Amino acid sequence: MSELIFHMINGAPDPVAPFSHAVEANGFVFVTGQMPFEGISNTSNYPETIEDQTHQVMKNLTTVLQGVGINLSHVVSVRIFLTHFREDYEKMNAVYAGYFPANKRPARTCVGVNGLARDARIEIDMIAKKN
Repeated sequence: MSELIFHMINGAPDPVAPFSHAVEANGFVFVTGQMPFEGISNTSNYPETIEDQTHQVMKNLTTVLQGVGINLSHVVSVRIFLTHFREDYEKMNAVYAGYFPANKRPARTCVGVNGLARDARIEIDMIAKKN
């Protein structure tokens, strides 16, 4: 196994707990779940709607990916967590679908959860392949 590389990315929101923004291992990049912070402070506001929160999470994830030299085209797997699953699932999907070409969408899991840090409605994490 190659040496692990731990990344803290300038311009990405500050972590809400003790973790790295991303960790590289054997050509894979494991991106920590991002929430819809509008700024880099983890006390920044969230956008109001689930559509805007989804866009903001994807923006934050893109910042992390770019910080390790890759982009959304390198993503192989995504996990999405929603606190208002029935209310937000279709709206979130409508936004999410715009970030990946229809013929190159990553594997994905989406689950409803009871709560997320800082009372976010959505959190998304990713696994990407760098090489």
